[in-house]
Amino acid sequence: MRSPRERSSRSSPPTCRHALTVLPLAEGSTGPAITDVQERLAALGHVVDGDTPGVFGPSTKAAVEAFQRRRGLRIDGIVGSLTWDRLVEAGRVLGDRVLLMATPMPRGDDVAELQERLAALGFDPGRVDGIFGEATRAAVVSFQRDAGLVDDGIAGPATLLEVRRLAVRYPRSTLVNEVKERSGVRFSPGAVAGMTVAIGQAGGLEVVVEATARALRLRGAHAIVVRDVDESALAATANAAGAACLVVLRLDPGTSRSTALYFASERSQSPAGMLLAQHVAEATGKALALDHAVAGMTLPVLRETQMPAVVVEFGPLDRVVERTAQLAAAVVEALEGWTAPRA
Repeated sequence: MRSPRERSSRSSPPTCRHALTVLPLAEGSTGPAITDVQERLAALGHVVDGDTPGVFGPSTKAAVEAFQRRRGLRIDGIVGSLTWDRLVEAGRVLGDRVLLMATPMPRGDDVAELQERLAALGFDPGRVDGIFGEATRAAVVSFQRDAGLVDDGIAGPATLLEVRRLAVRYPRSTLVNEVKERSGVRFSPGAVAGMTVAIGQAGGLEVVVEATARALRLRGAHAIVVRDVDESALAATANAAGAACLVVLRLDPGTSRSTALYFASERSQSPAGMLLAQHVAEATGKALALDHAVAGMTLPVLRETQMPAVVVEFGPLDRVVERTAQLAAAVVEALEGWTAPRA
């Protein structure tokens, strides 16, 4: 059990819950489910003080948007399934439950805190993504062995107590997982030849995706095309293929720029993903003769991949269609730049 000094400084989330049976919830919605959302937001510091409890008004919408922005989600002020899941996860505090491998895998801020603490102590849990997967279990086992505990991969009270004790005794700001990921790209061959590259297609850009795959194969890469509107399914396919990276191409008809998204949360980020995003955004922006940008987010496809991943969003449609060949070449150029040796 956590002592008062070890407890989070934020207020605990409400203990009474009303099950959400209808999603999405948006401005104008009313009922116990809205009260539940408002209480969860308040527990996380997003106080809804301008709306009546149980009424989804402008204040609730603003609080939802603030939560989405803070959590790296798409900002629309609507509580859909993804935002709801992240609200639930955000209420998890390390020590409130025993953490272990299960189906489905445990998710939450408690898992992310455990991963962050382990990584700071030099035990690599993989990405600090708040998902208790095999890499996190292996890090727990390694930690338990070093600490003289039963190495069962279960983060129970004894293990968490020792993690906290050592974290205070040996504070470290550098996370070993980020160092390893950064080094893994720095010492790569410097060419895409022989790499397994997953190109994601979530709808609307089939021609561009196929052209990119062909261009990669001509450079000697093993390019696989993964198609699914479900981001988790895209990530699972890329993981199963053992891809070195995943590049998802997505049309955004409402934009006139190229934006590359990579994994970044409040606690951690993917250094290799950020570097790949910078290369891809610059190259595709140049190919389209448009401005480019990069941004860190926690979209499912970025969070759930086991390799560096980016989602590239660009438009308008007519320019994308006209410059299909240039875009394909730009992605190859970006990947070659990403793997190039650096000092």
